[in-house]
Amino acid sequence: MNRNISRAVITLSFVSLFTDMASEMLYPIMPLYLKQIGFTIIGIGILEGLAEAVAGLTKGYFGKWSDATGKRLPFVQVGYTLSALSKPMMAFFTNSWWIFTARSLDRVGKGIRTGARDALLSDEATPETKGTVFGFHRSMDTVGAMLGPGLALIILFYYPGDYIFLFYLAFIPGVLAIIATFFIKEKKVSISTKVKPWSFTGFVKYWKQSPINYKKLGGAMLFFALINSSDVFLLLKIKEAGVSDYLLIGTYIFYNAVYALLAYPLGIIADKVGLKKMLLGGILCFSFTYVGFGLASEFYQFALMFFLYGVYAAATEGITKAWMSNMVPKSETATAIGTFSGFQSIAALAASTMAGLIWSFFGSQILFFSVAAAAVMVALYISRFVKHERQISTVVVK
Repeated sequence: MNRNISRAVITLSFVSLFTDMASEMLYPIMPLYLKQIGFTIIGIGILEGLAEAVAGLTKGYFGKWSDATGKRLPFVQVGYTLSALSKPMMAFFTNSWWIFTARSLDRVGKGIRTGARDALLSDEATPETKGTVFGFHRSMDTVGAMLGPGLALIILFYYPGDYIFLFYLAFIPGVLAIIATFFIKEKKVSISTKVKPWSFTGFVKYWKQSPINYKKLGGAMLFFALINSSDVFLLLKIKEAGVSDYLLIGTYIFYNAVYALLAYPLGIIADKVGLKKMLLGGILCFSFTYVGFGLASEFYQFALMFFLYGVYAAATEGITKAWMSNMVPKSETATAIGTFSGFQSIAALAASTMAGLIWSFFGSQILFFSVAAAAVMVALYISRFVKHERQISTVVVK
């Protein structure tokens, strides 16, 4: 094991692995289950949209709260507990308000833990090892995203349509994640005095007073999130080509496998060549991939595009947060990442809405080509205007 990967990072990575295993076990079948219990397509869209909005609004708030109290672990434990409890809740009752409550509970859990968890990872790294640490975490997280759908595929093969059993089964890795959090020891961090912990809009104020380089990178990546719609549209493109449901889920597992295998080594390489170069390479890979999706018509072509899509994810997801954490004081890491993640969730909601409209009125090819062109613009902006910082800012806390 790389000496830059501490015991706390390993434990937290297993927590994420178990949680993603539970979540991704349900991801492919969630719309099928909701339709089975009476939700319409519009209803599913409203449910998921509101759930993502809840997650987006809470990420910045709880990240700011974590920095204001100087605590990370309690937010991580509560967040993962709520997400675990939400899984079996969806199988207890099928009333629409109950389903909305369960989905919101899952998203609130994600909102509570995201900033604090990423701050914990940042606290376990130096500015020169952020790519390695965040890359390792993303790799382990994505192993769970690969195992979950794989297990769901096996169960549905033997028990077709038994979605409720999957919701109960998903509770098991969720419990394992909660147990693992009690083996984490957090380091003492400085307390941020910039914002009050109980101000719900404090994270918005933080954006205004944050370092200029953080705002430049955050703004560029938020625009990228605004054009980068849900992966569901990639799966719909495959479905449009006549691929079976099992092969579709298998392709999604393949994508996660590529992501899991490459996130850690690309994180190590990023620390050597620079986080900025790795991020730019990942965005350009994304652009090429979307052009490919626009042109592809055969399954082997889609498989190649999903391989490249996995490369893009491995080169950007953890790297973005790693680079951002180098742009702000340690006492503001959870606020900075939580604020960005919150705005990112809201942007992603708008992205999927716009993507659906473009696909409906102009076709899938126009959607993929236009997104690819916009991604190149994001890469050019970051290359020109965002400085490559390797040293974290420091503040004196009195």
